[in-house]
Amino acid sequence: MSEIRTFHPRRGRVTTTQAEALRTLLPRYAVPEGRLDVATLFDGRPVVLEIGFGLGHATVEMAQADPGTGIVAADVHTPGVGRLLGEIEAHSLDNVRVLHGDAVELLRDRVDDGALAGVRAFFPDPWPKARHHKRRLVRQDLVALIAAKLRPGGVLHVATDWEPYAEAMVEVLDAEPLLRNAYDGWAPRLERPLTKFERQGVEKGHEVRDLVFVRR
Repeated sequence: MSEIRTFHPRRGRVTTTQAEALRTLLPRYAVPEGRLDVATLFDGRPVVLEIGFGLGHATVEMAQADPGTGIVAADVHTPGVGRLLGEIEAHSLDNVRVLHGDAVELLRDRVDDGALAGVRAFFPDPWPKARHHKRRLVRQDLVALIAAKLRPGGVLHVATDWEPYAEAMVEVLDAEPLLRNAYDGWAPRLERPLTKFERQGVEKGHEVRDLVFVRR
C-alpha cells in the first residue's frame, strides 16, 4: 500500500477551549487503541467512517439526525478535533468517536474487511495540480482499500465542488469491481448537511457533485 499522504498537515491556532477539550475529552471520546471492534464500539450500532470532518459541524448534525448509527470521525487538524470534542460533550452524543490522525492508516491497519456500514468523504482536498493527483483520497488503491472494508450493501458517499476531481472520481469508482453506482451518474444531494467547504464552493460558482457507491 502506498504511503503517500492524502493530506497536507496544516497549522492552526488552538484556542484555550479547544486545548482543554483535547486534554480532558479526547481520552474519553477517542477511538480505542488497537483493532477496531465494530461490534462493540457503539453497542452493536452500524459504524460509518467520516474522513476529514473539518470543524465538525456536519458531523454533529449527522450524529443528531441518526442516533442509530455510530460515526468514527477522523481528521488530522488539531483545532477541528478540539472543537468537535467540545460539541460531542455539549450535545451528549453517544454515537461519535474521534480519531486525531490519518483515516487511511486506520483503515489499512486496524479495520477488518467487511466491517463498516459506510464511509463518507465530503470535500476532500482535490489536489488540483497534476503532480499532486497521487495524493488524492479517491484514487485507485485507496478506493480498493475502502471497498474492502465495507460490508455488502455498505455505502461510500463522496462529494466535491471541483469538477475535474468529480470526473476523476467517477472514473476511479466505476473501475472498482467491488462497488456499483447507486444512481445513474451523479447522486442527488440527499440529506447531507451543508459544510463550510461546500458553502465556499457555491459562493465561488462551483457546481457540487455527489457520488454514492454501494458495496456489492
